[in-house]
Amino acid sequence: MTPAVLVVDGRPDQAAELSALALRSKGHWGYDAAFLEACRAELTLTADQAAAARVVHADDGSVCGFHLLAADLDSMPGRGELLMLFVDPPAIGHGVGSALLEDAVGAAAGRGWSVLRVESDPGAEGFYLANGAVRVGTVPSGSVPGRELPLLELTTVRGARR
Repeated sequence: MTPAVLVVDGRPDQAAELSALALRSKGHWGYDAAFLEACRAELTLTADQAAAARVVHADDGSVCGFHLLAADLDSMPGRGELLMLFVDPPAIGHGVGSALLEDAVGAAAGRGWSVLRVESDPGAEGFYLANGAVRVGTVPSGSVPGRELPLLELTTVRGARR
């Protein structure tokens, strides 16, 4: 039996560690160095973002995954955004991503959001779909001009997952 995955609050001093993990995780999908460099700025967390993140630690104390919700989306009442959810490649397939997504959905519901929006990497889309997300369109990449990303939505109301 796999032990429960504990999701805890991030800390400001983890910004560099979380940023490096995000790049490693993005690289899991086979992107080349030039592509990853184009994504670096978008995947670099500030100290405030690291403090707002929720993280999972490996047995050695390092972070093996994290998620970050949007701080405030006044333009989308009742809806929020999952800005980031990344799992270190060696931890993929061990329940870390599922625990992080469950934590994010619960936190979104706690904020009064009925829908959680996800701009997914194409490689991660299957994970979100398998966990109840629905594809509602595409959005332009914030890092690579001309690239489109799947736009997904998850309902946050228990028992009402699409």
